[in-house]
Amino acid sequence: MYIQAAVLRERGGAFKIEDVELAEPGRGEVLIEIAGTGFCHTDLLPRIDGFMAQPPLILGHEGAGVVTATGTDVTDVAVGSHVVLSFDHCGTCRACTDGHPAYCRSFWGRNMVGRSSADEARAHDIAGTPIGARWFGQSSFASHAVVEARNVVPVPDDVPLELLGPLACGVLTGAGSVFRVLRVAEGESTAIYGAGTVGLSAVMAAAAADAEHVIAVDRHHSRLELALELGATHVVDSAGLSAGEIARQVKEIAKGGTDTALDTTGAPMVVAAAVAALRAQGTLGLVSAVAGPFDLPGDALATGKTITGILEGDAVPRALIPELIDLWRQGRLPFDRLIRTYPMTDINQAEADMASGHTIKAVLIPGAAT
Repeated sequence: MYIQAAVLRERGGAFKIEDVELAEPGRGEVLIEIAGTGFCHTDLLPRIDGFMAQPPLILGHEGAGVVTATGTDVTDVAVGSHVVLSFDHCGTCRACTDGHPAYCRSFWGRNMVGRSSADEARAHDIAGTPIGARWFGQSSFASHAVVEARNVVPVPDDVPLELLGPLACGVLTGAGSVFRVLRVAEGESTAIYGAGTVGLSAVMAAAAADAEHVIAVDRHHSRLELALELGATHVVDSAGLSAGEIARQVKEIAKGGTDTALDTTGAPMVVAAAVAALRAQGTLGLVSAVAGPFDLPGDALATGKTITGILEGDAVPRALIPELIDLWRQGRLPFDRLIRTYPMTDINQAEADMASGHTIKAVLIPGAAT
């Protein structure tokens, strides 16, 4: 079948809307008509020289839509099912069977390469050239996507499907980190460094967990104002501050240090500040690769502090995404306030708006008028 997709032809080039031939779903796969797909900063990684995913590619990994066809051996979703498309995982390795699919032994190959050995037959442009169509197992910057059935999450029919895509990654990562890894509890103090999609999702989750202090740290005043509206009890404007000054302000608010913290910036200076602002036995989660070496005092972890990396909130999407939708229904996780929608044809403008900070979370709508 022919679909419309936003194709990245070269690392430094713009996305191009093209007609693409997509294979029908095979065994264990489903065809999804995309209602909306989030644009995540991870979708920019293939622009980096030497990155494992090579153009031409269809990116997009926060899709949501309707099942329009199924391959053989699909039993848990049917044509007409509303679904969110999650990251790919094998479902059989130890990490997957233990409830940690983000640490699947084949996670990187399944999600970050953007194509598989089957891609020669999966997607082609009108000239017959193969196009990578397996980015995070979905490549949802398109009108349709073929996805492994195990990686879709059924959702209720009465929620705004076109807005649910970010639950698959950005919101899942922030909220999952708070609920599943840091396990922020009532009366505790936590600091969230960076107030983008992941950070603000973590703020909302910490507020939903009834933390006593929810401290948002960012250098953009407008995002700090939004953090306060979404549940932060305090904010720290980090613009122009040293790591020591950021840590001092956070410790003062938290009355000696935070129980937990989450860094979403990847900035070495911010990571150092987050560690310094932890109380004894506190835990810092890192959801971004730190952009270069960072220095810590020799005794930085001597009081039992822990630094842990987190992928995809260490969540089981089929368990956590329905919980997040329930919290949204209750008004306790208003993730839709982060979203600005764009027609898929305006994908390059959406990318520019996110890069400038004008938009926190862009959601692309296939077929929408400009």
